[in-house]
Amino acid sequence: MTHASSDSPTPATPSPRWYWEDFTEGLSMTFGPRRIERQEVIDFARQFDPQPFHLSEEAGRASLFGGLAASGWHTAGIVMRLMCDGFLLNSSSLGSPGLDSLRWLKPVLVGDELRARMTVLASRPMKSKPHVGLVQTRWEAINQRDEVVMTIESWAMFGRRTPGEAL
Repeated sequence: MTHASSDSPTPATPSPRWYWEDFTEGLSMTFGPRRIERQEVIDFARQFDPQPFHLSEEAGRASLFGGLAASGWHTAGIVMRLMCDGFLLNSSSLGSPGLDSLRWLKPVLVGDELRARMTVLASRPMKSKPHVGLVQTRWEAINQRDEVVMTIESWAMFGRRTPGEAL
């Protein structure tokens, strides 16, 4: 019976760039833009939000939106992707306990270009877990006309670079 050697080197996993300590109140980062394409709007709607104004130009024009509009859930997903690519995948992120608020302020139409801006509102160590810090953020989706089209406020959990004592 042959065994694989455990002497072969394994690639080192780089340390995350962003830890809880890096998210100071007032920090703001912007990512994107990302252009919204017709087919992705329709594909998302078919699978997750099949309301007529997300599925056809005609229904979109006849709606309050005035054109083929992306689902708000699609918009939230795009912003999440921009945040992941921008910093979350290179952070000590431990997830989120949920959203405090989510607002869709303006429609996102085919051809729009979205940027995502994250602003730190507050930060504090987690009382029960000394290796975790909590960060309260506001995320904004901003279109090419500099209009805020969606906001999200939530708390996120990040690993601490230097764990403190349990409080």
